[in-house]
Amino acid sequence: MKSGGRRQQIEWGGLPEGATVLVDTAPWIYLLQDHPVFAPRFEGLFAAAEAGRVELALSTVTLAEILTGPYKAGELALAKRYEKALNTYQIVPFSASVSIQAAQMRAQYSLKLPDAIQVATALDMGAAALVTHDRDFGNVRGLPILIGA
Repeated sequence: MKSGGRRQQIEWGGLPEGATVLVDTAPWIYLLQDHPVFAPRFEGLFAAAEAGRVELALSTVTLAEILTGPYKAGELALAKRYEKALNTYQIVPFSASVSIQAAQMRAQYSLKLPDAIQVATALDMGAAALVTHDRDFGNVRGLPILIGA
């Protein structure tokens, strides 16, 4: 319950107000590129964050994945704009504890390394959920996985 006796508002994906979630790479790219099909699937999440009702975080792996496209295309100004936009959110560093947990996630769920890092980062930071567009997380237990509908 929030102060004043009001019930917690339920946000996008069933998240409670005030929840912190780790957002995987694809939803950020959809938002940054204003993807006509996939961006709308995550608009409610980003709107809730903009209004201060949920906190969004990204891993340093996500930051690297997002910036690779503009750098590869030689679009340095675009890379800087993306970097500036993403730095307004919590960026969670890749640590030794995340590395160890990612190895366990890879072994347990046969995840690709970047996906295992995302799960391990979310678990390490105590995220309420991992938001993704990737269905490879279907077997993961112990962490809500929210896929844009």
